[in-house]
Parts: sequence; structure tokens; C-alpha cells
Amino acid sequence: MGPWKSLGMPQSPLDVTLFVTRIFEELDISYAIGGSVASATHGTTRATMDVDIVADLDQRRVDKLIEKLGAEFYADETMIRDAVARRASFNLLHLETMFKVDIFVSKARPFDTAQLQRRQRLQIGDTAGESAYVMSAEDIILAKLEWYRKGHQVSDRQWRDVLGVMNVQQDRLDWAYLQDMAQTLGVEDLLTKARDQ
Repeated sequence: MGPWKSLGMPQSPLDVTLFVTRIFEELDISYAIGGSVASATHGTTRATMDVDIVADLDQRRVDKLIEKLGAEFYADETMIRDAVARRASFNLLHLETMFKVDIFVSKARPFDTAQLQRRQRLQIGDTAGESAYVMSAEDIILAKLEWYRKGHQVSDRQWRDVLGVMNVQQDRLDWAYLQDMAQTLGVEDLLTKARDQ
């Protein structure tokens, strides 16, 4: 049974996200939801939702992925294959709702490996039983800090997402892991600043 039959036609970013993650699971592609969906799951919700997914996608599965996405999505095969080859990113566009899903192909670095190893299966949204693999609270903090730095530290949304997760999770966070990986990513100063706030 395909994802459409169990979810109905996607109407929201979360519906579209779940549709894509179910395809990944059918194709045995390891993934972890990031972006504001993950930060809202671990922290506080914001009005605009970015749908980001880290996926360990290889060339062998590209044909099947495009086939399963079907006519409901715009998926550029050349762009996808290029992103897989370069371990970069590509996007999928759900044509009816115009929701965009950004797929970040997992890179060969410790942080990307850790994101997939430490992912957690969690309920997504308000519908009981609808779950998917989501980045851990620590990994979404680190990912957001990395994006904040890459964006020249001007994105209030990224910073608020980090603080939201920290405020909700507090003592449940693994600070030893956070500090070790923040040093690897070169964001230890930002982690300290966020913790102080």
C-alpha cells in the first residue's frame, strides 16, 4: 500500500513530509527530519515550517525514488543525481500544495553519520500513530547553529529555534556530546552563547 492510501492526499507540510519519509522507508533509505519540523518537535513551533530531510541516498535508489514520488511531485532526475554525486542537496516540489521538501544528501563526515545514528522515531504533528525518524534534540541544535554560522549569523529564525529547543529540553540534553560535536563543527562559541542566553 502506497503512502497516499494511508495518509490521504497531502494537505500540509507535515503530510508531505510523512509521504516522502514513508517512501524512504519503503526503499530502505536512512533519513532524519531536520529543519523547523524537528525543532518544533523538540522545542517550540513557529508559523513557517521548513521541511528539511537528511538522507543517505545513493545512485542505485534514484530511479525508484522518482517512480514512487509519481506525478504528484516535481523531481528533477539530473539535479538529484548531481546532488547525490556531490553529497549536496536537492528539492522535491509537491505540485498540488507547492510545498517544497529539501533533501540534504548525507556527507561523509562525523556529524552527518551521527545525525542518522542518533535519530529518534517520534510522533509527527497531532495525529496519533503518524511517526517518522527525527533528528535528536542535540543534533537539531547543532544543525541550526551550523546554518546560523553559514548564514553570517543574521537569521533570527535559526537562533530562536535553537533557544526554543534548549528551553524545552534543558537538563535532558547531552551536553558532553553537544560540546564535542560543536567543536568539530566550529560552532562551540555559538553553543556557549546560546546556553548563556
